[in-house]
Amino acid sequence: MTESFAAADVRAAEEPLLAEGRPLMERAAFALALRVVSLVRARRGSLGGARVLLLVGSGSNGGDALFAGAALRRRGVAVDALALAARVHEPGRTAFERAGGRLDGATGADLRDGTAPTDATDGAARAAEHAVTYDVVVDALVGTGARGGLREPAAGFVARLDDLLHARSARERPVVVAVDVPSGVGVDDGTLPGPSLAADVTVTFGVAKHCLLLPPAASRAGEVHVADIGLGRVRGHGRAVRRLDGEDVAASWPSPTASDQKYSRGVLGIVAGSTRFPGAAVLASSGAVRAGVGMVRYVGPEPVAREVLAARPEVVPAEGRVQAWAVGPGLPGAGDDDLPDDVVEQHRHVRAVLAAAAGRLGADVGGRRVPVVVDAGALTLLPERVPPTVVLTPHAGELAALLRARGEDVDRTAVEAEPLRHAARAHELTGATVLLKGAVTIVVGRGVVWSQADGPAWLATAGAGDVLTGVLGALLAARSAEALADDTLPARLAAVAASVHGRAAHAANPGGPVAALDVAHAVPGVVAGLLRG
Repeated sequence: MTESFAAADVRAAEEPLLAEGRPLMERAAFALALRVVSLVRARRGSLGGARVLLLVGSGSNGGDALFAGAALRRRGVAVDALALAARVHEPGRTAFERAGGRLDGATGADLRDGTAPTDATDGAARAAEHAVTYDVVVDALVGTGARGGLREPAAGFVARLDDLLHARSARERPVVVAVDVPSGVGVDDGTLPGPSLAADVTVTFGVAKHCLLLPPAASRAGEVHVADIGLGRVRGHGRAVRRLDGEDVAASWPSPTASDQKYSRGVLGIVAGSTRFPGAAVLASSGAVRAGVGMVRYVGPEPVAREVLAARPEVVPAEGRVQAWAVGPGLPGAGDDDLPDDVVEQHRHVRAVLAAAAGRLGADVGGRRVPVVVDAGALTLLPERVPPTVVLTPHAGELAALLRARGEDVDRTAVEAEPLRHAARAHELTGATVLLKGAVTIVVGRGVVWSQADGPAWLATAGAGDVLTGVLGALLAARSAEALADDTLPARLAAVAASVHGRAAHAANPGGPVAALDVAHAVPGVVAGLLRG
């Protein structure tokens, strides 16, 4: 499991060690230099002829890079450094210059082409154009102490360099290595307050920082390596952010024993689909069946039930006792005008399920409190308050609508800019566990935040969320009693479902497009592989 911490928590862990004289910066520089060496060798086959550029700011990050640059120069790598700040870490500068390195100024006036720019803006642009000629660019402009967006000349330089990098193929551009965090990101909240430099690799020290796990900043981090510098345990004073790995997912997955039967393995009730959108019911049912639920009971219009049975004959088209519900895929919202009779009836079922989940008697579901996954149109039927065993699975637009219905002034763009903030606000307002779907899926529950980024970009396709609803419903049905007893468990299971869902998309067609039903069909193999370890 990866766990990230706020910058203040990391500094609090570092301070007593630095006071004791522990060489944290030297260890960080050594780890950074080793990573650069491995990247150069992967790119060129050897260190001979390799060229590395250090982008140096005023803080300790710049010191890490300069010490690493000195080590690289001693190994025969040609290393240059460009300072985009009025001052730099002096011990690092001294070590770099003693190793034969040269530190150019912020305007880029001393670049190797010998052309002096007319002003700082022109200098930043020329410096960016020069930077793309290297094998590796080490981004050490700002670190965990940064607040707000980048300032000039770094902002203009980063914007220009990022554009140049994106205009080139992977073979034609340098590998970008971020030191601790990518420059320009919101370190603690994962926002992008201005220009930022996308890294291919981030070498972070001691522990991960929130921006490496939280969207949208996580998309700028590339492959994250946590280097052990002897930091020891970090105590988080705020809400921690965690990411499950394969072993964690396997440990949370409900595996049957020889004494289990279909009822003890979990029965999931599904209220999904309409005569207009029958496919959503098929996809949600397929996700649940392929995830290994003991039984699916489908509740919905007879024409839709026939399509569900044609695709999944294991499904039982009848009401009865269940251990969890999955409601909403394929249903229009409550605010739509002139709803057809079949949708009105589906809405009635959803309201009864949610009333029971919130502790109010719902006769047609036995009045029992069981976990519920709430997706799509069912989100508009949510009571004012529900327990954390109710898991909401909106995308950004649906979350914005849910928040607006509760008096918040927010739109989809705002949710995408600050997904953690708005998912946490939805949890606060409703009491529900909130799974916000995206390239990085955020789950906010009672005192916990999970962040999963296991799926390819190809997973952004119609119906994929319906499959996720079924997979998560299967997990909640199998571990229903535990989820009711531990109100942090639904959030963990939501993260487990998101991880398996993303991995299944990779497995369905590695590197290429996938359809939602392909994802459902890949789930059993993914789960089997995880359980085998």
